[in-house]
Amino acid sequence: TFMLRIILLLTLSILFSFNQTIACSILYFVDQENGKIYIVNNEDYWYDEDAYLQFMPSSKDTYARLWYGWDKFAQGGVNEHGLCFDGAVTPEQEIPEGYKGPNGRNIGDELLASCKTVEEGIAFLEEKKIALANAHFFLGDGEGNAVILEWIEGEKQIIQKEGNYLIATNYLLAKPEAGNYPCYRYNSIQERVKQLELQAEPVTLQQVGMAAAGAVQVPKEVGNGKTGGTLYTSFINISDGEFVLVPKLNNEKVIKLDLNSLFAEKKKRKIKLD
Repeated sequence: TFMLRIILLLTLSILFSFNQTIACSILYFVDQENGKIYIVNNEDYWYDEDAYLQFMPSSKDTYARLWYGWDKFAQGGVNEHGLCFDGAVTPEQEIPEGYKGPNGRNIGDELLASCKTVEEGIAFLEEKKIALANAHFFLGDGEGNAVILEWIEGEKQIIQKEGNYLIATNYLLAKPEAGNYPCYRYNSIQERVKQLELQAEPVTLQQVGMAAAGAVQVPKEVGNGKTGGTLYTSFINISDGEFVLVPKLNNEKVIKLDLNSLFAEKKKRKIKLD
Protein backbone atom coordinates (compact mmCIF):
# COMPACT_ATOMS: atom_id res chain seq x y z
CA THR A 1 0.00 0.00 0.00
CA PHE A 2 0.90 3.69 -0.24
CA MET A 3 1.75 4.07 3.44
CA LEU A 4 3.43 0.70 3.79
CA ARG A 5 5.88 1.61 1.02
CA ILE A 6 6.47 5.03 2.57
CA ILE A 7 7.16 3.51 5.99
CA LEU A 8 9.49 0.89 4.50
CA LEU A 9 11.64 3.60 2.99
CA LEU A 10 11.52 5.58 6.22
CA THR A 11 12.70 2.57 8.16
CA LEU A 12 15.62 2.06 5.79
CA SER A 13 16.67 5.72 6.03
CA ILE A 14 19.98 6.74 7.57
CA LEU A 15 19.98 7.14 11.34
CA PHE A 16 20.74 10.83 11.65
CA SER A 17 22.61 12.37 14.58
CA PHE A 18 20.52 14.34 17.06
CA ASN A 19 21.85 17.77 16.15
CA GLN A 20 19.70 17.36 13.04
CA THR A 21 16.64 16.04 14.84
CA ILE A 22 15.13 19.45 15.60
CA ALA A 23 14.78 20.01 11.89
CA CYS A 24 12.27 19.92 9.06
CA SER A 25 12.06 19.26 5.34
CA ILE A 26 9.46 20.61 2.90
CA LEU A 27 8.78 19.80 -0.75
CA TYR A 28 6.34 21.67 -3.03
CA PHE A 29 5.89 19.98 -6.41
CA VAL A 30 3.84 20.78 -9.53
CA ASP A 31 3.30 17.94 -12.00
CA GLN A 32 4.36 19.19 -15.43
CA GLU A 33 1.99 16.74 -17.13
CA ASN A 34 -1.33 17.69 -15.54
CA GLY A 35 -0.57 20.69 -13.32
CA LYS A 36 -1.54 18.96 -10.08
CA ILE A 37 0.12 20.42 -6.98
CA TYR A 38 1.52 18.56 -3.99
CA ILE A 39 3.27 19.53 -0.76
CA VAL A 40 4.97 17.20 1.73
CA ASN A 41 6.47 18.10 5.10
CA ASN A 42 8.57 16.11 7.56
CA GLU A 43 8.21 17.72 10.99
CA ASP A 44 11.17 16.67 13.13
CA TYR A 45 10.96 17.31 16.86
CA TRP A 46 10.76 15.73 20.32
CA TYR A 47 8.54 12.67 20.46
CA ASP A 48 6.97 13.66 23.78
CA GLU A 49 5.35 16.74 22.22
CA ASP A 50 1.54 16.61 22.20
CA ALA A 51 0.98 17.37 18.53
CA TYR A 52 -2.49 17.58 17.02
CA LEU A 53 -4.54 18.62 13.99
CA GLN A 54 -6.85 21.61 14.39
CA PHE A 55 -9.71 22.31 11.99
CA MET A 56 -11.26 25.77 12.01
CA PRO A 57 -14.43 26.33 9.94
CA SER A 58 -15.00 29.36 7.78
CA SER A 59 -16.83 32.38 9.15
CA LYS A 60 -18.01 35.70 7.81
CA ASP A 61 -14.45 37.04 7.91
CA THR A 62 -12.22 33.94 7.81
CA TYR A 63 -11.44 30.97 5.56
CA ALA A 64 -11.73 27.35 6.62
CA ARG A 65 -8.33 25.88 7.47
CA LEU A 66 -6.56 22.84 8.88
CA TRP A 67 -3.32 23.26 10.76
CA TYR A 68 -1.01 21.00 12.70
CA GLY A 69 1.29 21.77 15.58
CA TRP A 70 1.24 21.94 19.38
CA ASP A 71 0.74 24.35 22.29
CA LYS A 72 -1.92 26.31 20.38
CA PHE A 73 0.62 27.19 17.70
CA ALA A 74 0.39 26.13 14.04
CA GLN A 75 3.62 24.66 12.67
CA GLY A 76 2.08 24.18 9.22
CA GLY A 77 -1.29 23.99 7.52
CA VAL A 78 -3.58 24.46 4.52
CA ASN A 79 -6.79 26.41 3.91
CA GLU A 80 -9.85 26.07 1.67
CA HIS A 81 -8.16 28.01 -1.14
CA GLY A 82 -5.13 25.70 -1.25
CA LEU A 83 -2.73 28.08 0.49
CA CYS A 84 -0.18 26.15 2.55
CA PHE A 85 2.52 27.28 4.92
CA ASP A 86 5.30 25.67 6.89
CA GLY A 87 8.64 26.57 8.42
CA ALA A 88 12.06 25.15 9.18
CA VAL A 89 14.72 26.11 11.69
CA THR A 90 17.79 27.89 10.28
CA PRO A 91 20.93 29.54 11.68
CA GLU A 92 20.19 32.67 13.74
CA GLN A 93 20.04 35.94 11.83
CA GLU A 94 19.23 39.58 12.50
CA ILE A 95 15.69 40.57 11.49
CA PRO A 96 14.81 43.97 10.02
CA GLU A 97 14.39 46.91 12.38
CA GLY A 98 10.77 47.38 13.43
CA TYR A 99 9.87 43.71 12.84
CA LYS A 100 9.19 41.05 15.45
CA GLY A 101 8.64 37.33 15.80
CA PRO A 102 5.20 35.78 16.50
CA ASN A 103 5.70 36.33 20.27
CA GLY A 104 2.95 33.90 21.23
CA ARG A 105 0.59 34.80 18.39
CA ASN A 106 -0.68 31.88 16.32
CA ILE A 107 0.48 33.65 13.18
CA GLY A 108 0.05 30.59 10.94
CA ASP A 109 -3.63 30.30 11.83
CA GLU A 110 -4.11 34.03 11.27
CA LEU A 111 -2.46 33.83 7.85
CA LEU A 112 -4.53 30.84 6.69
CA ALA A 113 -7.70 32.51 7.96
CA SER A 114 -7.21 35.63 5.85
CA CYS A 115 -5.09 34.80 2.76
CA LYS A 116 -5.80 32.93 -0.49
CA THR A 117 -2.46 33.04 -2.30
CA VAL A 118 1.28 33.24 -1.79
CA GLU A 119 1.19 36.91 -2.77
CA GLU A 120 -1.44 37.63 -0.12
CA GLY A 121 0.56 35.65 2.46
CA ILE A 122 3.68 37.71 1.81
CA ALA A 123 1.64 40.92 2.11
CA PHE A 124 0.09 39.67 5.37
CA LEU A 125 3.47 39.05 7.00
CA GLU A 126 4.68 42.45 5.79
CA GLU A 127 1.60 44.23 7.13
CA LYS A 128 1.99 42.56 10.53
CA LYS A 129 5.78 43.22 10.49
CA ILE A 130 6.49 39.55 11.22
CA ALA A 131 9.99 38.16 10.68
CA LEU A 132 11.77 35.03 11.93
CA ALA A 133 15.28 35.22 13.34
CA ASN A 134 15.98 31.48 13.43
CA ALA A 135 13.77 29.98 10.71
CA HIS A 136 12.59 30.47 7.18
CA PHE A 137 8.92 30.58 6.18
CA PHE A 138 7.52 28.47 3.34
CA LEU A 139 4.40 29.45 1.36
CA GLY A 140 2.77 27.50 -1.48
CA ASP A 141 -0.66 27.88 -3.08
CA GLY A 142 -3.15 26.25 -5.41
CA GLU A 143 -2.07 28.38 -8.36
CA GLY A 144 1.37 26.80 -8.63
CA ASN A 145 3.28 29.52 -6.77
CA ALA A 146 5.70 28.86 -3.93
CA VAL A 147 8.30 30.95 -2.09
CA ILE A 148 10.61 30.77 0.90
CA LEU A 149 10.96 33.90 3.03
CA GLU A 150 14.25 34.46 4.84
CA TRP A 151 15.39 37.39 6.95
CA ILE A 152 19.16 37.81 6.72
CA GLU A 153 21.33 40.59 8.13
CA GLY A 154 18.30 42.81 8.63
CA GLU A 155 16.82 42.32 5.14
CA LYS A 156 14.00 40.17 3.78
CA GLN A 157 14.92 37.71 1.03
CA ILE A 158 12.31 35.97 -1.14
CA ILE A 159 13.38 32.74 -2.84
CA GLN A 160 10.99 31.97 -5.69
CA LYS A 161 10.15 28.52 -7.03
CA GLU A 162 12.22 27.84 -10.13
CA GLY A 163 10.84 25.24 -12.48
CA ASN A 164 8.21 22.97 -10.97
CA TYR A 165 9.44 22.44 -7.39
CA LEU A 166 10.78 24.14 -4.29
CA ILE A 167 12.61 22.47 -1.38
CA ALA A 168 13.48 23.72 2.10
CA THR A 169 15.46 22.07 4.88
CA ASN A 170 17.54 23.81 7.53
CA TYR A 171 20.01 26.05 5.77
CA LEU A 172 19.40 29.53 4.43
CA LEU A 173 19.08 29.33 0.66
CA ALA A 174 20.11 32.98 0.33
CA LYS A 175 23.10 32.50 2.65
CA PRO A 176 24.13 28.82 2.80
CA GLU A 177 27.49 29.66 4.37
CA ALA A 178 25.64 30.60 7.60
CA GLY A 179 25.46 26.90 8.52
CA ASN A 180 23.79 23.50 8.05
CA TYR A 181 25.17 23.35 4.51
CA PRO A 182 25.69 21.19 2.53
CA CYS A 183 22.53 19.32 3.50
CA TYR A 184 22.22 15.70 2.43
CA ARG A 185 18.50 15.73 3.24
CA TYR A 186 18.00 18.53 0.70
CA ASN A 187 20.16 16.66 -1.80
CA SER A 188 18.22 13.43 -1.21
CA ILE A 189 14.90 15.11 -1.97
CA GLN A 190 16.28 16.91 -5.02
CA GLU A 191 17.74 13.74 -6.52
CA ARG A 192 14.40 11.93 -6.20
CA VAL A 193 12.47 14.89 -7.61
CA LYS A 194 14.71 14.93 -10.68
CA GLN A 195 13.83 11.28 -11.24
CA LEU A 196 10.13 12.13 -11.02
CA GLU A 197 10.57 14.76 -13.71
CA LEU A 198 11.85 12.13 -16.14
CA GLN A 199 8.78 9.91 -16.04
CA ALA A 200 6.18 10.24 -18.79
CA GLU A 201 3.09 9.33 -16.77
CA PRO A 202 1.42 11.71 -14.25
CA VAL A 203 2.99 11.93 -10.81
CA THR A 204 1.02 10.71 -7.77
CA LEU A 205 0.90 11.87 -4.15
CA GLN A 206 2.57 8.59 -3.22
CA GLN A 207 5.52 9.31 -5.50
CA VAL A 208 5.97 12.85 -4.18
CA GLY A 209 5.82 11.42 -0.68
CA MET A 210 8.51 8.90 -1.57
CA ALA A 211 10.69 11.73 -2.87
CA ALA A 212 10.56 13.38 0.55
CA ALA A 213 10.85 10.14 2.52
CA GLY A 214 14.63 9.96 2.33
CA ALA A 215 14.82 13.08 4.52
CA VAL A 216 12.93 11.71 7.52
CA GLN A 217 14.65 11.12 10.83
CA VAL A 218 14.26 7.76 12.53
CA PRO A 219 13.50 8.17 16.27
CA LYS A 220 16.61 8.31 18.39
CA GLU A 221 17.10 8.60 22.15
CA VAL A 222 19.68 11.12 23.28
CA GLY A 223 21.63 11.72 26.46
CA ASN A 224 18.87 13.58 28.29
CA GLY A 225 16.54 10.60 27.95
CA LYS A 226 14.32 12.30 25.38
CA THR A 227 13.57 10.83 21.97
CA GLY A 228 13.64 12.94 18.83
CA GLY A 229 12.84 12.25 15.20
CA THR A 230 10.13 12.82 12.62
CA LEU A 231 7.12 13.68 14.78
CA TYR A 232 4.80 13.52 11.77
CA THR A 233 4.82 13.69 7.98
CA SER A 234 2.02 15.45 6.14
CA PHE A 235 1.12 14.75 2.49
CA ILE A 236 -1.24 17.11 0.65
CA ASN A 237 -2.65 16.89 -2.86
CA ILE A 238 -3.70 20.54 -3.05
CA SER A 239 -5.44 20.12 -6.42
CA ASP A 240 -7.76 17.29 -5.34
CA GLY A 241 -8.10 18.10 -1.64
CA GLU A 242 -6.41 14.92 -0.41
CA PHE A 243 -4.68 14.99 2.99
CA VAL A 244 -2.65 12.23 4.65
CA LEU A 245 -0.65 12.44 7.89
CA VAL A 246 1.63 9.78 9.37
CA PRO A 247 2.47 10.33 13.05
CA LYS A 248 5.88 9.13 14.27
CA LEU A 249 6.48 7.01 11.14
CA ASN A 250 3.65 4.72 12.29
CA ASN A 251 1.55 3.47 9.36
CA GLU A 252 -0.96 1.91 11.78
CA LYS A 253 -2.10 5.39 12.84
CA VAL A 254 -2.34 7.10 9.46
CA ILE A 255 -4.89 9.92 9.27
CA LYS A 256 -6.62 10.53 5.93
CA LEU A 257 -8.96 13.46 5.29
CA ASP A 258 -10.98 14.72 2.34
CA LEU A 259 -10.23 18.44 2.55
CA ASN A 260 -13.16 19.41 0.33
CA SER A 261 -15.59 17.74 2.74
CA LEU A 262 -13.74 18.93 5.82
CA PHE A 263 -13.75 22.59 4.77
CA ALA A 264 -17.53 22.44 4.33
CA GLU A 265 -18.03 21.50 7.99
CA LYS A 266 -19.38 24.11 10.39
CA LYS A 267 -17.85 23.04 13.72
CA LYS A 268 -14.22 23.19 14.71
CA ARG A 269 -12.55 20.00 15.81
CA LYS A 270 -9.25 18.75 17.14
CA ILE A 271 -7.56 15.46 16.27
CA LYS A 272 -4.81 14.35 18.63
CA LEU A 273 -1.76 12.57 17.25
CA ASP A 274 -0.71 9.66 19.44
